[in-house]
Amino acid sequence: MTEQTLHQLRGFLGICGRAGQVTMGQDACVDAVRAESAALVFMDEGCAPTTRKRFSDSCASHKVPLYGVPSGFIAQALGKDGRMTVTVKRGRMAQKLFELLKDETPLSGAKSSVGHEPDPHSHNLSADNAGVQAEQ
Repeated sequence: MTEQTLHQLRGFLGICGRAGQVTMGQDACVDAVRAESAALVFMDEGCAPTTRKRFSDSCASHKVPLYGVPSGFIAQALGKDGRMTVTVKRGRMAQKLFELLKDETPLSGAKSSVGHEPDPHSHNLSADNAGVQAEQ
């Protein structure tokens, strides 16, 4: 990633964090990917190989783009030490991040090329996901 892209990403990821649109931590992030509530995942390049494999496999099987960022980037962007992984929830903020990262190639998961972006609004948010049976 270019320095300009990283600078914009750092600022926007901080805004996403303050807006409550992120999930942090390994287990919570993998759960978000499996529950299909994550639009994209960022992983620190300083992660352990087992963590890299876990996220790579999970993101590939659920078609969620996984992006690598420099060591310490996530912790600095969110203002929380020790954060190595973060997901951004589906929605308009995720769409803006897709636009920002349109020229970048994800490590795994869905390819984020123009016209083939995963739709961050495509997740079925019907009432039955909340434990309520929806009438049709």
